[in-house]
Amino acid sequence: MKFTELNKIKETTHINNLTEEQLKELQTALNILGYPVGQIDGLIGPKTRNTWAEFKTDIFTGNPDLIGVGSIEKLKEKVNLIEKKNKHDFSTQSGTIKAIKSECVAQNIALDSQIAYVLATTEWETAQTFQPVREAFWLSEEWRKRNLRYYPYYGRGYVQLTWENNYQKYSDILGVDLVGNPDLAIENDIALFVLVHGFKTGTFTGRKITDYINDFETDFINARRRINGTDRAHEIAELAENYLNDL
Repeated sequence: MKFTELNKIKETTHINNLTEEQLKELQTALNILGYPVGQIDGLIGPKTRNTWAEFKTDIFTGNPDLIGVGSIEKLKEKVNLIEKKNKHDFSTQSGTIKAIKSECVAQNIALDSQIAYVLATTEWETAQTFQPVREAFWLSEEWRKRNLRYYPYYGRGYVQLTWENNYQKYSDILGVDLVGNPDLAIENDIALFVLVHGFKTGTFTGRKITDYINDFETDFINARRRINGTDRAHEIAELAENYLNDL
């Protein structure tokens, strides 16, 4: 993303004094990094204030009400790490696995157990292809149109991004029109970001991967609640154990 407005800040200022456009840039950047900023509206509400304070606590020490050149540079550095195009080879399974590992680390899902579970979920949700798929990919578009009440915002990706509000959310974060063209969610780079960001922030069910897999526990069974209740939880947990052994 471009930091056109935030780059205009040349000295430390209170977050309350940011312009609407500066706040939108700040909210977008924090959203990309997985902080729960809420709606990108250019308004200084409690969610924006709290997520900036959380970022300052995590990354850049200092008064959480202040924003300056140093903290903006740290923000840009973290966002650019995620947005950096690594020319991943998505044409092979090994290339896609490498891309997923890289994206997990970039978005700070860095435990081997967490990466193993993301890989296991991807394998399961894509029917072992490691390529983005459409919901009920074995059926026709006409079938989806007739049977899916959220059409055309049915599931697409390495995991299923569904409903218009979620397409709008990632449109805002990524700066692409997924609402106007939902098939963009099937593109590898977009599907990769959504996969990992969804695990980090709880987009899919409200539950984050860290709720079940963290420094203190590794619950591969209940981690399935991140995506789809406990459906096939044991099969995916077994896949995750295999990936963890490899890692």
